[in-house]
Formats: sequence, structure tokens, C-alpha cells
Amino acid sequence: MHDQPLSFELVPGAPDSPVILHVPHSSRVIPADVRSGIVLDGTALERELDHITDSHTAEIAAGAAAAAAVRTPWQFVNRLSRLVVDPERFPDEREEMLAVGMGAVYTQTTHREALRPDGHDGQPLVERYFHPYAKAMTDAVTDRLAAVGRAVIVDVHSYPSEPLPYELHGDGPRPPICLGVDPYHTPAGLLAQAEKAFAGFGGTGINSPFAGTYVPLRYYGKDPRVSALMIEIRRDVYMREPGGPAGPGLGALAEALAGLVAAASAL
Repeated sequence: MHDQPLSFELVPGAPDSPVILHVPHSSRVIPADVRSGIVLDGTALERELDHITDSHTAEIAAGAAAAAAVRTPWQFVNRLSRLVVDPERFPDEREEMLAVGMGAVYTQTTHREALRPDGHDGQPLVERYFHPYAKAMTDAVTDRLAAVGRAVIVDVHSYPSEPLPYELHGDGPRPPICLGVDPYHTPAGLLAQAEKAFAGFGGTGINSPFAGTYVPLRYYGKDPRVSALMIEIRRDVYMREPGGPAGPGLGALAEALAGLVAAASAL
């Protein structure tokens, strides 16, 4: 038996808050039995985790929640590494990422090297981790809709200052803050508030180098009460790359995110 709740955590916010801060890629934790299916040795795996992990983003979200004056946001945090499963991949819909070995269960590294052996069957990991995570995130959104009548998902990510080989669109702009938007789920007002909240970090951009937002499939393209925005923070803004400690920028980012949360709650 596996203790599934340990793979993610829903941190409650205010009962009347519509905002869920979603943090899917901040952890480096890989269960031992999953680690045994990865072909990298210890040093190479740590190097890969440095590159693939959105380090310190859980702390940014937690800091934003702590700084919220009213309507504390909810936080949905992945407590396992994305090298276990990537909860933001839809297994049957992300053919582009499958082409570089980064579907729901990664088979290649950020440098296009083998992560898992040829012929690896990722379905047990999908069943064990991906589906429970997706259900719990869907339930969290459903709960906000029932309680408040709307839900606002703010996806908290980071990305390297220099493109990695796995990036399919790495030749575009790499602003300090990239805002991922969806034509159906990202209202103009939410985007405008994000641009305002993060204006002090040297510039924002839209959908480059990473695009789109995360919305559970039950609601994706179907329910306008679910709004979503992705925040991609260039890592040199707040930490030493590739996997080093956070710097003073972390606190400022948490304050900016708290401002966005307040504005999104009031929209």
C-alpha cells in the first residue's frame, strides 16, 4: 500500500477565497522505489534535479499566502518531484512534449539524455500518482466553485535564464516574468493585474518561453467560472542557478504574488 496523500498537499485558505496557488514542480523528492527505475547515477540525478526543479516556488507561494491581508489563498503543492510524474501533462494530449520524452512520465532529461530505460512502462506511475493528483486538484476547484462561485488558479513556476535542450520554444523572449495565458480561461482583467503586480522586476512577457495555463480537464474550455494564469519566474531573479539557494528576490516575489492574489480575489 502507498500513502497517496503524501504526494501532494492542499493547504487551506480563507473560506471565501477563490484563489488556488498551484505549485507543481518545486519538490526534489523521489521515492526510493521510483528512483530505482531511473538510470542516472546519484551525481547525474542531482544535476538533473537542479535543472528541472522549480526551486523555491513553494516558498514563494507560502510567502504570498502569509502576506495576504484578507482572503488567504489556498495552496495546492506537489510534494514529489516532477521526475516521478508531471501532473501538468495530459497523457493523451501533449504529443509535442512526448516527442522530447517529457509526457506525464519523463523518459529523457533536460539535456535529451536517457532518464529511464527503453521500453519503460510509465502507466503504473500514472495510476499511482498522476490520477490521484488530478482528481484532488479537480476537487479543489470544484470546492471553490461551490463555496465562492468561481475559482482562480495561479500556477507558480520558474524557468532558467538560458534555454535547455528540451525546450521546444526556447528561442523566444525570456523576460524576468513570463505570464502564461489561455484564450478561454485568462480574463483580460486578471492578466492586467498580473502585469501590474510584477512590473517591478524588469519586465513581463506573455507565453514565451512557456505558454498556456493549467486547468483540470473537467473544466478546461468548458466553464468560464474557472480562471487561470501561469506565472513563470526567470530563476536569476531570485536564486543562484541552476539549483542554488534563494536570494533576496524571493521575498519581493512573494509580496508581488500576494498583491496579485488580492487583486484576483476582488475581480
